[in-house]
Amino acid sequence: MAATQDELLAVALEAARAGAAELTSRFGHRQRDVRTKTGPTDPVSEADLAAERAIRDVLAARRPNDTVIGEEGGAVHGPGELRWYVDPLDGTVNFLYEIPMFAVSVACEDATGTLAGVVIDPIRDECFAATQSSDGATLNGASIEGSSCTDLETALVATGFGYDASIRAAQASAVARVLPAVRDIRRAGAAALDLCWTACGRFDAFYERGLKAWDMSAGALICSRAGLSVRTLSATSEAQAGVAAAPAALIDGLVALL
Repeated sequence: MAATQDELLAVALEAARAGAAELTSRFGHRQRDVRTKTGPTDPVSEADLAAERAIRDVLAARRPNDTVIGEEGGAVHGPGELRWYVDPLDGTVNFLYEIPMFAVSVACEDATGTLAGVVIDPIRDECFAATQSSDGATLNGASIEGSSCTDLETALVATGFGYDASIRAAQASAVARVLPAVRDIRRAGAAALDLCWTACGRFDAFYERGLKAWDMSAGALICSRAGLSVRTLSATSEAQAGVAAAPAALIDGLVALL
């Protein structure tokens, strides 16, 4: 029998909690084994690796036939139709600088899209969750809703930036267009949490280009189930593809600036 979305959500929650425990035990302690990936500004620490191992152990035990795609460990393909996207530490730079803004993100997808997603903020002990079929999204089990803002000029908009200098240049151009048109911009450094904070109304809207599936699969689902419009940003000659989430009244105007 195929697993229900609630059962998949339970697995995602167990896996995310396992990863969060690894981060909590290491936060505030100097990470001795820090390497870089795509460039000098793109670090990976032992905390990233330990959290991903813990998450993969849970998924291997609970869903051994599924494909698992993690930010640090790559893809392990299984014969099943489901795939899991894992970001064991979204906000590694924040973590390394002891800035308490980072998260674990775990999402399960099939050919129809994201079925279940969980984002855990270990420091605030906040767990955001949703399924494709749920009536809404939750924060620690309580229902959440996105902003009801209807005027872009009063909207607080969150975004993020890539690691590559040329990509940041294009993103800076986008910020230059957005900033005069909105209340203000926030850049916290963890896309999964940015999406979830948008889902619960702490931000009015969010956009970012250059994200990977593990960065946004869970958070985008949570935004959608929290009543927000989630829009794919198509790649251009100057900018990578991305995602935007905002109230229906704001999404067209925001996307037009991007």
